[in-house]
Parts: sequence; C-alpha cells; structure tokens
Amino acid sequence: MGGSDGFRTVAYFVNWGIYGRKYFPQAIPADKLTHVLYSFGDNRPDGEVILTDQWSDIQIHYEGDSWNDQGNNLYGNLKQLNLLKKKNRNLKVLLSIGGWTYAHEQKHFDTPASTAHGRKTFADSCVKLIKDLGFDGIDIDWEYPSNPEQGQHLLLLLQAIRSAMDAYANKLAGESPDGTRPHFVLSIAAPAGEANYKNMPLGALAQVVDFINLMAYDYSGSWDQHAGHQANLFKSSSSPPCTPFDSQSVIDVYISQGVPAHKIVLGMPLYGRTFTNTSGIGQPFQGVGQGSWEAGVWDYKALPQPGAHEHYDKEAGATYSYDNHTKTLITYDTLDMARRKAQYIKQKKLGGAMWWELSGDKQDSGSIVTNVATDLSPLEHKRNWIYYPDSQYENLKKGFPNN
Repeated sequence: MGGSDGFRTVAYFVNWGIYGRKYFPQAIPADKLTHVLYSFGDNRPDGEVILTDQWSDIQIHYEGDSWNDQGNNLYGNLKQLNLLKKKNRNLKVLLSIGGWTYAHEQKHFDTPASTAHGRKTFADSCVKLIKDLGFDGIDIDWEYPSNPEQGQHLLLLLQAIRSAMDAYANKLAGESPDGTRPHFVLSIAAPAGEANYKNMPLGALAQVVDFINLMAYDYSGSWDQHAGHQANLFKSSSSPPCTPFDSQSVIDVYISQGVPAHKIVLGMPLYGRTFTNTSGIGQPFQGVGQGSWEAGVWDYKALPQPGAHEHYDKEAGATYSYDNHTKTLITYDTLDMARRKAQYIKQKKLGGAMWWELSGDKQDSGSIVTNVATDLSPLEHKRNWIYYPDSQYENLKKGFPNN
C-alpha cells in the first residue's frame, strides 16, 4: 500500500496545452487522479513566484463563464480546476514551479534559492498564489541543482515553503466553518540520473515533502548512440546499450539514502521517443524523424504508428514499437506496460504513479491514466481544500455559487 491511505495518481496539466494540443481542463480524468500538477509557474530574480500565461491561467472564458459577473473574478484554466475540485473532493491541485525551461535553461531558481531573503520571498508568494487561486499546495521542479550547495538551497527553499504554508493553514483552521485545518501539499520532481541526484540531500528532502515524483523517463533519446528504452524498469544484461538507465537501481539508491518507499511516486511518460534507420533495440540509429509536437516525440495517443508492431522486452521491463519496413523504433509505455508498472508499484510499496503529461493520453478505453488508476485502487483518500476566504477573486472566495 502506498502509505496507509492508498496510492497517489499524479499528473501534469500544462497551461500551453489549450492551444495547439486542444487539451482543456474539462478533459482531465479528475475522478481518477489524486493530484494535478498545474504547469508551470516561474519566479522573478527576487524570488517572487508568478503565473506564466495570464490568458490561459486566469482569463480565458470557457462555456458557462459569464461576461457580466460583478467585481474581480477568476476565469481561465484555474477556475475550471477549482470546479473540478468542488465536484471531486479527492482531487488536489498543486502549482508546479520551474521545469526544464525556467529552472534548467534559464536557471531562475539559482539566485533566490541561495539567500534567506530570496527563499522567504519565494515562499510568501507561493502562499499568496494558494490564497488567490485555490491551490492545494506547491510542486517544485528544479531541473537540477548543479552541485551539493544548490542541493542544500533546494532543501532550505522547501523548508521555507513548508513553513509558510503551515502558518497559513493554521490561520485558516481558526476561521474555517467546520474548524478543520488544511494540509497544503509539497512535492518535488526528482531526477533518475546519478549526475543530478548526487547533488541532492535525498533523505533530508524526503522529510520535508509529502512525496517525490521520480522522473523515470527520457532514459534514452536523440542524444544517444543506440536506440534505447526511455522508461525501463530494469537493466538489460543481454543488450546493455539499450538501458543506459533503469528505474529499479534509482529507487534502490533513493531508499538507501532515507527516502521512504511510500513517498516515491513513479513517473511514466505519455509519449514515445523515436529512433529512425535502426535495426532494432540496442542498435545504432540515424535521426529521429517526425513527431506530434516536436521532432522525434509522439503522443501516446498517436501510437503505435500504422505499420508498427509492439514488443515487450521482459528483461528490461519495457515496451517499444518497431516498423520493419521503415526501420523506425519508438520507445514508450504501452497500456499493458503501464499496467505492469502498476503491479510493480504495488510490489515495491511505492507511493503511486505520475504522468507527464495529460494531453498525450488516449481519451477512450486505452487511457493509461484511467487503467492504471483502476489497477492501483485503493487510491489515497485525502480531501482537498475549497475554502479560500482571502482570495482577491470574488467567485472563488464565495465557492463558485453559480457553478
């Protein structure tokens, strides 16, 4: 059991998904998820956390949204997510801050996380966004602390956020209609590569956060010399080039460093990575070809491609498709593989499953999220928080009485 309360099902919803991908909040399988990670928030150099797309986040009017409401009101994806929370009281919505572009390429965490003042500004602005927008907590995606000193900065930043959220929860406990106190959730995305996780004080981090989302994907891709598995559970001894990384050994390290198994949430991809001009798994390739939204990356819902056959590599605990005619290999979790991972999560008593990201899933009986959530039953049951008396938005403050 993933902790005493069941397994977590955690999925990223990206705020740019409403554009080309046409994936809207209303499509989220809310009754199958315990947590939605709303991505991504960013931060200013002084540490203030900010939304990154005002139109998508808080302005776009969806069907049923009035243009005649009095006062300052919340719209956009975040109104829709709050409505999903109101209807599905087990669904928690966290603001995910950082990610590859802001944290890795632009290094926005580095400066504010390095000072007490920057961390306090960051934490206080997290609480302001929780108050205003109806979040149930914060997810930090620092990809990645580049040395042990930055790993300590991450720990201190998380402690500051935890402290600020707890202080606000205590305030709400004295005011809420039934006297209950919210628990605002704190999570992080964490790496599977040793070069990155060696900089992080994993055991200490685990004591501060509610859970850790292990990014157990992108193990192989265009940067490699051989066509490999991108989300395999195990090492391949018969074909080592196809498994440069594996989830099992990473989980073992995390646990050995003091991370409780029930706080490790196994990340899974809702997309595949392509290798072209290859004779098979573990073999050299040339190029990555087309993709759904970027070269070489196909949404799971577009797989398998016509003409391709799916294969299960039992030794590696992984699946892929291969087209003998075009010599194209795509590494991804099939539905069957995702369900095998659900069994693995249960066997290892891990904390649950996480997905990047919802728009890639199928919207039918082939949905990975829906099937895995069913397999992981019972899910963690912890009520969300829907009482936000300090919001600047009238409709959220009143609990969306017209919806």
